[in-house]
Amino acid sequence: MTSEISDTGTGGADGRRFGEYVVVRRHGHVAELVLDRPKAMNAVSTEMARSLAAACEALAADPSARTVVLTSTHDRAFCVGADLKERNSLTDAELVRQRPTARAAYTGVLELPMPTVAAVHGFALGGGFELALACDLIVADATAVVGLPEVSVGVIPGGGGTQLLPRRVGAARAAELVFTARRVETAEARELGLVDIVADDARTGALELAGRIAANSPVGLRAAKRALRLGHGLDLRAGLEVEDAAWRSVAFSGDRAEGVAAFNEKRKPQWPGE
Repeated sequence: MTSEISDTGTGGADGRRFGEYVVVRRHGHVAELVLDRPKAMNAVSTEMARSLAAACEALAADPSARTVVLTSTHDRAFCVGADLKERNSLTDAELVRQRPTARAAYTGVLELPMPTVAAVHGFALGGGFELALACDLIVADATAVVGLPEVSVGVIPGGGGTQLLPRRVGAARAAELVFTARRVETAEARELGLVDIVADDARTGALELAGRIAANSPVGLRAAKRALRLGHGLDLRAGLEVEDAAWRSVAFSGDRAEGVAAFNEKRKPQWPGE
């Protein structure tokens, strides 16, 4: 079994560092995936993308991580998207070679098997907002400014935005936001469904939410996420088949046996996680 990521890894009490710009900190069964490139407002460079993908790969293999919270060390930004200074220096051929590395970072967050929560404080623009959209839930505070402004610099949202945003807010609303490239502040973002929860402090709120989620069965959480993701967009009959397959994967698990026993014995479950 893969050993859990802990605060005793590279970086000591500050968590395990992946490259220069990404850190994983542990709060019990909650893993905090930290974007840590403050000098560039967490702009996603090739190196940062590579580190983010590596961190996600390690988290996905860690059975003790029940939820993941994506946070930032910058006091005014969650992430401002792709590193355009780096992009400006790339030749066309280099940009083509860099594309799989960039995609792996966004896909790494999107495909984490456990529930994920983004904590948006300050700017979450372009690829930064796409990282948040790749999470299951988005917690924001009053400082949040979100948007997909890529068409204003001659490209399109390429980190999943054209696919994830319509799944959140519908095709027409997503088109309006992408085509106008406009930025949306917290109140409107909550109204439109661009964020799910508004908290006094995004990181604190997201960690508290993740803690409540992590109290539940890790087997159940992963199966529920799988059913939600795979069933989305299917017709009802097909969706119910996805749900049934997920149910069968947990119905005879140790977590199910423990959950039922704990309920009947009126005690807190001790999840075996299998």
